[in-house]
Amino acid sequence: MKKLAAEFIGTFWLVLGGCGSAVLACNYPGAGIGFAGVALAFGLTVVTIAYALGHISGAHLNPAVSVGLWIGGRFDGKDLVPYIISQVLGGIVAAGVLYVIATGNGNPIGGFATNGYGDLSPGKYSMTAALVTEIVMTFIFLIIILGATDDRAPKGFAGLAIGLGLTLIHLISIPVTNTSVNPARSTSQALFVGGEALSQLWLFWVAPIVGAILAGIVYKAIFAAKSENTQT
Repeated sequence: MKKLAAEFIGTFWLVLGGCGSAVLACNYPGAGIGFAGVALAFGLTVVTIAYALGHISGAHLNPAVSVGLWIGGRFDGKDLVPYIISQVLGGIVAAGVLYVIATGNGNPIGGFATNGYGDLSPGKYSMTAALVTEIVMTFIFLIIILGATDDRAPKGFAGLAIGLGLTLIHLISIPVTNTSVNPARSTSQALFVGGEALSQLWLFWVAPIVGAILAGIVYKAIFAAKSENTQT
């Protein structure tokens, strides 16, 4: 239960901090933080939770990360579904809190930092562009996570490397999809927007999980220590 609570709280913070910065501060008149500020906010949520709760649950905060770590031999499969449920619930609760805050000035929620393609893409990118972006970005994200948490990696820097990696991923892909690489983050926002955001949600489950599976396979086959490669 400690692990599941840590995943719930961690994902809550990621969605509230990252999506909250996009909804409340990105385009604030005269003082908006812009895409770069939102990208940094997402990275900071991961850095802070990684050091605060990573020693309890691993600070996955993301169903795709849990799947990728499982495929890579770093995570017990029996914990996969409970982790994913905790992450999705944490994201939904955070989106609920953000909804209350965002509507406190009487304005509608607008896009609410949802992920999307076509008309829902900030740059009006196609479904194909969104699919490729989310697969590749999640692949790289999992390679960073698997590498930074490897026993052979320098100790104490994993949270920083992962948070900076997520920041860079957002800097690249916010114009394309508003950046998901995280099905829990996508689900939480789409539930409050509904309509087309919900109809496009499938892509933000499929693409990150495909990217994570590929990364788990590649890291285990090429980069893992021999002892990891021989584990069943």
